[in-house]
Amino acid sequence: MGGSSFGVLFKAATFGESHGPASGCVVDGCPAGLALDIEDIRHDLARRRPGGGGPATSRSEADEPEILSGVFEGKTLGSPIAILVRNKNQRPSDYDNLKDLYRPGHADWPWEAKYGFRDHRGGGRSSARETLGRVAAGAIARVFLSSLNIEIIAWTSSAAGIDGPGPGDPSFNWDEIENNPLRMGGKAAAAQAMEKIEALRQAGDSSGCAVSCVARNLPPGLGEPVFDKLDARIAAAMLSLGAAKAVEFGAGSSAAKSQGSVLNDRPMPAPGLFPDLPGGVPSVSWKTNNAGGVLGGLSTGMDLCFTVSFKPISSILQKQETVNRQGKAAELLIQGRHDICVGPRAVPVVEAMTALVLADLILLQRCALV
Repeated sequence: MGGSSFGVLFKAATFGESHGPASGCVVDGCPAGLALDIEDIRHDLARRRPGGGGPATSRSEADEPEILSGVFEGKTLGSPIAILVRNKNQRPSDYDNLKDLYRPGHADWPWEAKYGFRDHRGGGRSSARETLGRVAAGAIARVFLSSLNIEIIAWTSSAAGIDGPGPGDPSFNWDEIENNPLRMGGKAAAAQAMEKIEALRQAGDSSGCAVSCVARNLPPGLGEPVFDKLDARIAAAMLSLGAAKAVEFGAGSSAAKSQGSVLNDRPMPAPGLFPDLPGGVPSVSWKTNNAGGVLGGLSTGMDLCFTVSFKPISSILQKQETVNRQGKAAELLIQGRHDICVGPRAVPVVEAMTALVLADLILLQRCALV
């Protein structure tokens, strides 16, 4: 099976199934000499874990990472970095009744149609448990990016039909993101959304959501036209996440109803802002950032801003119609431990995939000029 690796120069491959013995990643292409502590990885994995009382699954894994290779005396060696996380709280028996049934909204039937066989225990490879390896790999990419002063922050911008405030809104607070179970940027909106999510929990239902992300201090020119543009790579990374259904940059779909005179980001002289541009190119800043920090598929030096829309969790605790492996109509009632809204747990995953894209494009940018 292909499709388990990502990147050109800074490459990450993930492995493991939802109820298998372990999950993890192998990162190849990380520059040597970076200070990498196990705590860097542990911190991001902890953010991906379900939080008590929130809209997440009750399955609780310690998610303790083990660095197997590529790091010596706290520094990266330039060789592949392998990270292993052992699964210790599997309950595959929760899925025994699903062995011969195709779950609505899940990849069960397409997976079996492709391979003729599937791991029915929690979706196997198509489970959100797979994102653990992405987050571990992204933590390594973030260490590299932090050495370049690049910062990535994501938050839940919408959940259960409640839109939270965004940057620039007086009620938005960056510090609030990690202080509520939804990881929203506004306390009042988070409380409203949690009320709706609790009602959905009682009804055995689930909620869609959106996660927004900002990457700061990017150099201009990141991206490889024409097929590996910055926004194209980000979109591909985000849509590789199981529940992701749409990605918007900057003004997003509202641009379809706007005019060029309104939406064009206008450059302004900014001497010295980017002192190392090739060919004597002058530095500029931008009056607006409607493009989300990307023009022509290349970073502008403004914040990279985008939003990912996620569908509701497909595993709901309600009786549903389906088909069995004998091709007959059937009913099923899903058991087990499942998220109600992916938003708060998707936040570190979106950050991780953004970090992997940016690390890769930075290394590619270094190859573009001699």
